[in-house]
Amino acid sequence: MNGCCDNGVSLDPLRERQRGTLRIVFVVNAVMFLVIVVASGYGRSTALLSDSLDNLGDALTYGLSLYAVSRGPAAKAGVALFKGGLIFLGACAVVVQIFFRLKNPAIPVFEIMGVFSVLGLAANAFCLFLLWRHRREDINMSSVWECSRNDIASNLSVFVAAGAVWLTGSAWPDLLVASGLALLLMRSALRVMIAAKKAFPPGR
Repeated sequence: MNGCCDNGVSLDPLRERQRGTLRIVFVVNAVMFLVIVVASGYGRSTALLSDSLDNLGDALTYGLSLYAVSRGPAAKAGVALFKGGLIFLGACAVVVQIFFRLKNPAIPVFEIMGVFSVLGLAANAFCLFLLWRHRREDINMSSVWECSRNDIASNLSVFVAAGAVWLTGSAWPDLLVASGLALLLMRSALRVMIAAKKAFPPGR
């Protein structure tokens, strides 16, 4: 019965809707990564860099999710587990950048932080809107939803950090927000990986 359902026509519309959504959010996040990583360099912002790495991780995640759409439960759980690992690596990259900035301090350009955090927020809100209806369909799409929800928190945090940098004339708000985002990413990575392990079929 399961094999019939997996290969049947009834699932084709669902899979096609998932593929269509994932293609769009993949392109949006790949473009935003390129834009924001350049901005983070010019703006000397660790928080903005963490935002760009989040977009890169999401683009990779959405690409993997496209692969998993037509696969079975074990493949979807395996891809979700790998996504959790990617999120964790992104958090580690942010931590490395924080230590670099502590040793090589520089005050971020708050104008660049503010403008590109708002741009990222608009892009990620669009992605979240597209993914909303898919968030409970399977482990593959629920892990994608998790990534997209993190992005909104990340963008808002960077925007707040930009205002704090402007008010204080210090780099500390940028580093504090980056630290918070790293913790958020690590927590999300653990949640995705735990859910993925639970989703593996018995005996796997």
